[in-house]
Amino acid sequence: MPPRVFPVGAVRALFLHRQHLARPRAHGLTPGRLTRFVEDVGGIQMDSINVLERAHYLTVWSRFGPYDRARLDRLVYRRRLLLEYWAHAACLVPTSMLPWWKRAMLDYRLHHTGWSGWLRKNGRLLADVAATIRANGPMGHAELEGRRPPRRRGGWWNWRPVQHALHYLWMTGAVTIHSRRHFQKRFDLMERAAPATAGIEAVSTEAFHRWHIERSLHAMGAALELDLTHYLTYPRGATSARRAALRSMLAEGAVTEIGVEGSKPRWLVLSRDLGALARAGRRPAAVQGTTLLAPFDSLLWYRDRVSRLFGFDYRIEVYTPGHRRVHGYYTLPILHRGQLIGRLDAKAHRPEQRLEVRHVHFEAGPARGEPAAPGADAIDRDTALAELAEALRSLASFLGARRVTLDRVTPSRLRAPLARALRAAPPRPAAGTDVEC
Repeated sequence: MPPRVFPVGAVRALFLHRQHLARPRAHGLTPGRLTRFVEDVGGIQMDSINVLERAHYLTVWSRFGPYDRARLDRLVYRRRLLLEYWAHAACLVPTSMLPWWKRAMLDYRLHHTGWSGWLRKNGRLLADVAATIRANGPMGHAELEGRRPPRRRGGWWNWRPVQHALHYLWMTGAVTIHSRRHFQKRFDLMERAAPATAGIEAVSTEAFHRWHIERSLHAMGAALELDLTHYLTYPRGATSARRAALRSMLAEGAVTEIGVEGSKPRWLVLSRDLGALARAGRRPAAVQGTTLLAPFDSLLWYRDRVSRLFGFDYRIEVYTPGHRRVHGYYTLPILHRGQLIGRLDAKAHRPEQRLEVRHVHFEAGPARGEPAAPGADAIDRDTALAELAEALRSLASFLGARRVTLDRVTPSRLRAPLARALRAAPPRPAAGTDVEC
């Protein structure tokens, strides 16, 4: 029997729904909504770049609009709804999924890459670092640097091995990130920082592989087998075991092969999601609203998939020399009613309370009112500009900016209407934002 075939728009719509981007910023942040969001997407990626705001704060704003960052920090580091661990990259992952991540932590002790020689030479150091944290409570790199090693009369720790020790202890679950000060990590013993997790048992290795596939497919809605290796990318390796788990899930009927219009390879979907995929294909207009995405947003984790589904080629240019950048240093993709219609380079000038929009670049098709993605609707230019202006006002409010300045727009003919839309956008009460164009 040939596989059931779905339109690409259905795959795109279900992906957006699972990423909590079907109606972005329609609902405010609550503990329950935060937990459901991170459980659905698998993790919120963290990054140190702060030209606008840290990536995880921006990712939450993209879904929930302006909120109090201190409140999010309390939900993470006091209530422990989320824990820092490696999922796609360094991420906030749901504490509810710790039984599975504990398996990854335990397996790291056996299947770590490149640590064997270091561990043979530094076993005493691992014990010393753990003992220091146990005796002194939460500690950051700088606090550890200023201490002498336990049980030694002279000398100081060599700093780089201590960093390695902390990383190994974190990856194996012996310590966790207790909190952050100015984004600097402070470590504590896992059982002390998150006592409610102390009795949680790790699942089996086989159960972990099946869960890893299930979580990735759930987050994406439907995916190529290649997509599964690029979404939750940690832990690497175990390719044959994961393929065996996928074969087993296909044979049992937990996963189903489908076809997608315009695509030759087989696609995979959780069998329980077949109904949701069919509904997504019948109601593409249910995707509404406009928001901006952080460069490390989970929707963008696998750039080839983004190109395939949205017709949008995105590359972050932070690490590209300035003279070779095309769109800007820290560009945020513009998501408008389920389509990626352009990108925006911006910078927060905090002392001036100003959001500088350096460059707004609309894709060629959407700039002409054409669909950005295969099988999508035409773009209403005035609606797109008005909703982008409102999103920028919301971002300014979140950043505490009282002024928005607009520089370049490509194509240039859209600069004047975007400036008018910005001036006409409802002001956010928290910022009372003025616009300069």
